[in-house]
Amino acid sequence: MRRCRVRVCVRVLFMNIDLSQPGCDHPGKWIHGTLYNDCMAHISRRRSLVPAMTVALALTALLGPAAGGAAAVTPAAGSRPAPAASADDRAVVAGLERYAHPLRSTEPGGSMDDLRAFGRMTRGADIVGLGEASHGSKDVFTVKERLFRQLAEHEGFSAYAMEISWSAAVRLNTYLATGEGDVRQIMRDEFQDGYSLLNTEELAHLFSWMREHNRGGGRQLRVVGLDYSDADPEQYDRILTWAERNEPALLPELRRRYAALRALPTGVAARMAAYNALPLAEKKTMAKDAAAAHQLLSGAGKRDPWVLQEALVLSHMAAEYTVDWSDPAQAKAASRLRDRTMAETAVWWQRQTGERIAVSAHDGHVSYETVMPEAYPVTMGADLRELAGRKYLAVGTSLYGGDYRARTATGGEGTYSVGPAAPGSNEYTLDKVRHRDFYVDLRAAGRDPVVGGWLTTARPTFVIPGRYPNQPAPPLALGRAFDVVVHLHHVRASVPVAPAR
Repeated sequence: MRRCRVRVCVRVLFMNIDLSQPGCDHPGKWIHGTLYNDCMAHISRRRSLVPAMTVALALTALLGPAAGGAAAVTPAAGSRPAPAASADDRAVVAGLERYAHPLRSTEPGGSMDDLRAFGRMTRGADIVGLGEASHGSKDVFTVKERLFRQLAEHEGFSAYAMEISWSAAVRLNTYLATGEGDVRQIMRDEFQDGYSLLNTEELAHLFSWMREHNRGGGRQLRVVGLDYSDADPEQYDRILTWAERNEPALLPELRRRYAALRALPTGVAARMAAYNALPLAEKKTMAKDAAAAHQLLSGAGKRDPWVLQEALVLSHMAAEYTVDWSDPAQAKAASRLRDRTMAETAVWWQRQTGERIAVSAHDGHVSYETVMPEAYPVTMGADLRELAGRKYLAVGTSLYGGDYRARTATGGEGTYSVGPAAPGSNEYTLDKVRHRDFYVDLRAAGRDPVVGGWLTTARPTFVIPGRYPNQPAPPLALGRAFDVVVHLHHVRASVPVAPAR
């Protein structure tokens, strides 16, 4: 009898549907749920479309079209009449309207006066999570740029942390500090494979604005890479160069420990594919060596916190490539470790620099509560609250309907529609507020008993995966997941950076 094998990656969450494993000789075995975030956000970032992932990718193709997959809602100009309200939710809508602040626009540029109240909401927090209901929607990212501009220009924030590799952030920071290189070419180089949904004009615009801000002097803005799915050769070189200058006795051993990792091919996609293809025994040896290198640097007479952080990232990366994703216990532990590590990296950066930091990630990461505890037991947001206390504030995004880009089960990309939000969902009620696009402090609104009861009740909520087909509406209680929510009536699909000529 054949063994059932389904790889469940750290980049995967599940939703609320049961399906049997195709080709499995044990009909009683079930996978509970739907593949939730793709590997930029969750699978192929590390696992690409290598043979080890083909079963998991095939599963997503069986799950049917996105829930409520009606045609995209056509946006209207300015404020609009709210959908018809039932007697049950009129009091909730009235309560939300007392605390809702309209957005002048989702596009960057122009007056920021409409975001002054948002700035006040973040005071007292050193780390602010900026969530995204979709990895592939233009307006979600343009409004996040507006929020970050407000934080950077008026609230003293200096870093924008993302679900990208540490080494990709180092390249971007060189551009932000010096203008060296072409930002779109850097993105083409670094945002490959499962990261490809981030290779967008919206993020290129954000990075270009950060560069212009830095040219003006004053507080310099930087990008932080929270993820550890890849490391470029320069990351090893920085560690070895530091050792040569400060602890030369360690250099031969460090070179030996990093030799196999440094021998991987250049190029993100090629390197990840080659790493995945290695025998497990070889990957375990590489992980042991990376951990030993970190320990060696940690015990040195001279220590540099930035060098230690780079070595720690390499150790995390090498360890994760040894995970057996067909083992549910290992998969769950790896999922747990990833969110914990991203939280620890954000807190480390904030404490190391003493500056305030925005953490940009999927709503499923920045929230305090998970949409799938059996696969993703604790979120990054919950870890940030544990590590930073009330110094962490979670901001989620919400949308009534629109378009998004996602990866397909065969490794391509497409544009898909979601919504309009169904009656009974969180977005259906939020969209009855009289403002087209707005943000609301849920902590303040929740003091109203009626609104508070609504906020603490789990309802279908768009948490849109990075892979299609999908089931994008798990139950979530907004008031337990976020401190602030930004609601958008309609979103457009993000615009990919064009290939180089």
